[in-house]
Amino acid sequence: MAETVRTGARAPGIDRLGFARLLRAREAGVFIALLVLCLFLSFATDGFLTSLNLLNVGRQISLLGIMAVGMTFVLISGEVDLSVGSNYALSGLASGMAIIAGFGLIPALALGLAVGAAIGLINGLLSTYGRLPSLIATLGMLSMVRGTALIVTNGQPVTVNLRNGALPDVLAAFTKMGQGYLFGTIPMQLVFFVVVAAIAWFILSYTNFGFRIFAVGGSAKAARVSGISVNTVKIWAFVLMGLLAALAGILGLAFLPSSQAGRTGLGLELDVIAATIVGGASLSGGEGTILGTILGVLIIGVMRNGLVLMGVSPFVQELMIGLVIIIAVGIDKWTSRKAG
Repeated sequence: MAETVRTGARAPGIDRLGFARLLRAREAGVFIALLVLCLFLSFATDGFLTSLNLLNVGRQISLLGIMAVGMTFVLISGEVDLSVGSNYALSGLASGMAIIAGFGLIPALALGLAVGAAIGLINGLLSTYGRLPSLIATLGMLSMVRGTALIVTNGQPVTVNLRNGALPDVLAAFTKMGQGYLFGTIPMQLVFFVVVAAIAWFILSYTNFGFRIFAVGGSAKAARVSGISVNTVKIWAFVLMGLLAALAGILGLAFLPSSQAGRTGLGLELDVIAATIVGGASLSGGEGTILGTILGVLIIGVMRNGLVLMGVSPFVQELMIGLVIIIAVGIDKWTSRKAG
C-alpha cells in the first residue's frame, strides 16, 4: 500500500521538470493537437495569428482557466464539482452588491471570496463526512446556490455603476481588475490566470498538500493507512475550487459590470471539466498537472475563437465542445484500462 501512495504522488516530482512534462504521452498529445489546431486556423482565417486576437484569446480563456486550475485539484483527489457555474454567479453577485451598497473594494472582494469558499466547504463536507458521492452533492448544490442567487437578487440584474451607489474610486479599481491592461497590452484577467496557475503549480510540485492530493486520488485507502487525513485533503480541494470559482466570478463581473443570477455561469461547469480532462486529469483521480490543464484550456479557447473567426454557428460550436468532452473522457477511460 505504501507503494500505491508513492505512485499516486509521483506526478508532483516529475512536474518539477517543467517543460519536460511534454515528453509524457498525455501532455504531448494535447500539445501536438494544439499546434495542429493553431496551424490550421492560421491558414483557414486571416486574423487568428494577429497579436490582438491572440491576446483576446488569452483574455477569453482566463476565467475558464482559473476555474480549471481549481478543478484540477478536485479531480486529482478523486472527486468532481458540478456547482462551479452557480458559485461563479453567486460570488460575483455578492461582491457586486457589496460595492453598490457602498462597501470598499477589499471588503467587497473578501465577501465574494468568502461566499465561494463557504460553498466549497459545504461541498467538501457533504462529499466526505456526509458520505454523498460528490457528483450528487455538487449537483444538488448547483441548484441550491443558483436558487440562492435568484432569491438574493429577486431575479433582477445587478449592475455595478455610480448611479446604483458604487463609490467612484472603488468602481474604478474594480473595473480595472476586469477591463484593465498590464503595461497597456496584457489583459488583467490573463495576468490573474498566470499568477493563479503559477501558485497552483508550486503547490502541486513542492508542498506536502500537493503530495497528499495525489496520494488520496491514487488510493484513498492506502493514503489513510499512511497517516493522511483523506477527508481533510478533499475538503481543502473543494475549498480551493470554491475560492477560484469566486475569483473568476468577481473578475467576470468586473469585465461586464452587469449580471443576472438566472443566466450568469449557466453550463460553465461543463467547459471547466472538459478543459481539465482534455489536459490529462483523470476522472478516476490521482492524475493531472497544471501544465496539462493550461493546454486543455488553450484547446477549448482556441477552438471557440477559431470557430467564431470562421463564422461557424454557435450551435455547431456547442456540438464541437460536446464532441471534445466525449473524446477526452474516452481517451481517459481507454488509457486507464490499458494501464491496468
